Amino acid sequence: MEYIVNPNFEQIVSNMEILGGKPCIKGTRISVDMVLEWLATGAAIDDICKTYTHLSKESVVQAILFAASRIKNEVYFEFKKTA
Repeated sequence: MEYIVNPNFEQIVSNMEILGGKPCIKGTRISVDMVLEWLATGAAIDDICKTYTHLSKESVVQAILFAASRIKNEVYFEFKKTA
């Protein structure tokens, strides 16, 4: 069963039968982390959309914004070992 991961990002869905439930662009097997990897290697949003013509610019942007929203409020703690 497919479900929208966050109502603010309707193009990002999760389905346990597709990539083990990783958040993906709706109607594809293209995961959010894959989009981030493409960006990290120098691809532009337009490059991604030209290569994967079934993707809209909006869906790629939603993947990026979704990833940003997931880490936006992360808090890190430092723990010191005591004897």
